[in-house]
Amino acid sequence: MNEKKTAVGQAPVTDARTLGLPKMLLLGLQHLFAMFGATVLVPILVQGYGLPLSIQTTLFFAGVGTLFFHVCTKMKVPAFLGSSFAFLGGFFTMANLNTGIYADMAASEKLQYACGGLVVAGLLYVLLAGIVKAVGIMKVMHYLPPVVTGPIIILIGLNLAPSAVNNAKTCWWLALVAMGIIIAANIWGKGMIKIVPILLGVVGAYCVAVIANLFGATALNAAGETVPLMDFSGVLAANPVGLQPFVTDLPGSIAKFDLSAILVMAPIAIASMMEHIGDMSAISATVGENFITDPGLHRTLIGDGIATSLAGLFGGPSNTTYGENTGVLVLSKVYDPRVIRLAAAYALVLSFSPAFAALVNSLPAAIVGGISFILYGMISAIGVRNIVENRVDFTNSRNLIIAAVILVSGLGFTDGLTFQVGGASLTLTSLSIAAIAGIFLNAVLPGNDFQYGSSASDDTASLGKY
Repeated sequence: MNEKKTAVGQAPVTDARTLGLPKMLLLGLQHLFAMFGATVLVPILVQGYGLPLSIQTTLFFAGVGTLFFHVCTKMKVPAFLGSSFAFLGGFFTMANLNTGIYADMAASEKLQYACGGLVVAGLLYVLLAGIVKAVGIMKVMHYLPPVVTGPIIILIGLNLAPSAVNNAKTCWWLALVAMGIIIAANIWGKGMIKIVPILLGVVGAYCVAVIANLFGATALNAAGETVPLMDFSGVLAANPVGLQPFVTDLPGSIAKFDLSAILVMAPIAIASMMEHIGDMSAISATVGENFITDPGLHRTLIGDGIATSLAGLFGGPSNTTYGENTGVLVLSKVYDPRVIRLAAAYALVLSFSPAFAALVNSLPAAIVGGISFILYGMISAIGVRNIVENRVDFTNSRNLIIAAVILVSGLGFTDGLTFQVGGASLTLTSLSIAAIAGIFLNAVLPGNDFQYGSSASDDTASLGKY
């Protein structure tokens, strides 16, 4: 790596040990802060859907997954693996699935089946890694152009929009506070403030909620009843130190497998794999090393995929490479993967505190709603950006038909499609139908001239973080 000074006069650091242990520890803590807000937000949102996804388990597998990823990539890639938002739509669908075996099923068991779908989704990464190794990235991406991935990403956000409104309306003024902080930090913030707007939105709105709660502020619960804004009973009852739910074998700890759940969760891997490739491109550009070539995209896909499967097997959410931590690399100019591994170790330590998890769970639903307003909208907006930056030509009837079928399928099949296969009930969700239809049409319709790496934008950078 070239150690010459950058335009701002700071030389990139590729070995953080030269800075001393105290600075290394602080740099690892900075990466923890960058990933923390988004990582713990995933189980908070999924709990809002009615599925008991554990914050402790989420943090544990963020740490374990990151360390495993580093081993797979020969300790070369400075990437952190946190919770993926791409699969929120799948969790939401599973929570509301009431056909076949899922009729009247307990939420904890639905979570087990959802996590079984994540195991399969992670294995699709491994499959893609094998294909990339065998035929090359150019041929693989030819069948997953932005005209397919863009509308799918748009649908992920749009399908989640009602959840954001339902949470926000429990206390609109608090939701607006969370939204305001995020917008202010992202638009006018400088340095680290601009890197962690979600974390600032959570912490800032939480502090406002604590003060308002002391003065008797109220909110509406799911039944429309007026209740205190915050409830700390769970925090007071929790132990400071304790094992994660998967260790203590609580309900929802071990994955179960069913074809309907697999078809809900696994197709989302198409979008998350595109995110992974985009993040690898972004990290490579930031550090000045081509990680897609060395250690190789097949290795990074295997690391990410197996980390997701491992988390899903024991009741955790899917993992994904985090753009937030890439932002910290840009800010700090410290490119040593060791500091990322320190952040993973911090996440592991926090995962052993039920009291900490209970404190995070005391977050009012309105704050979750306010954050979701921004977050879910940004997911869809990133899909739009993917299409725009790659200059998808919608004057071309072929592209127009593919996008149209994807969008109508994703929004129109609100209850999915349920049919019988060999005596078993099988459900295809709207997102699964949209993904299958888009990939099929792109493969069979003439005129697919997409070439990965030669589009208007920088490879897959436009696929971004979502």
